[in-house]
Amino acid sequence: MSLSIIIPCRNEENGLEKTVNEIIKNIKVNEYEILIIDDFSSDLTPEITKRLSEKINNLKYFKNNSKGLGGAINKGINEASKKNICFFMADMSDDVNDLNKYYEILIKDNLDAVLGSRFISGSKVFDYPKSKLILNRVFNYFVKIIFFSNYNDFTNAFKIYKLECLKDLKPLVSENFNIFLEMPLKVISRNYEYKITPINWTNRKDGEAKFKIKELSSKYIFTLIYCFIEKHLLSKKKINKENLNHL
Repeated sequence: MSLSIIIPCRNEENGLEKTVNEIIKNIKVNEYEILIIDDFSSDLTPEITKRLSEKINNLKYFKNNSKGLGGAINKGINEASKKNICFFMADMSDDVNDLNKYYEILIKDNLDAVLGSRFISGSKVFDYPKSKLILNRVFNYFVKIIFFSNYNDFTNAFKIYKLECLKDLKPLVSENFNIFLEMPLKVISRNYEYKITPINWTNRKDGEAKFKIKELSSKYIFTLIYCFIEKHLLSKKKINKENLNHL
């Protein structure tokens, strides 16, 4: 089996190289590639990425076609050549040991996805800003209730999927961080096989956070409504199909 590690980034000159080195140093997957998708950076991120791609054989560099994290994620999925995909942020917030665990669970149990949670027994969270933490927990709990799900960390970017599963989820319509809500909601609503596992998270030490609550709140609401409507349309379609089978 094999793994594509997609790192979307915009203006991550301070942490990108550290992140790549950390992955290479600690990853236990034999066959993998790192895809860095530059989302219109205005700092030294493109230069750093180009230099890394010249000295690391299995690291590839792509420019996003349409500005926004959603576009970067779609670009990464389209360019991936391995059978599984993990999204890994460039700010050193994710743990490579969890990436190894993700991959092991995915392959061992032949799953479509492994969804990490920072808020269950066994997980550790370091230096999460209190105001963001409260909003995160309220929103994720709300999503959990209306989707009748046992998952509680939909908005976290760091997850692993089979490539064929992600392609089946298309179109992925979210334009920004809300794409990380859209993907697990579709996995759950469409009854793909997945497991939940605890993971660790550390707040960035360098650079500036790109997540802006005021700017993104409406986008998250859009994605939530979109996925909720899809869930009920799929449910209605399933019921109609079952009724036809009984005629």
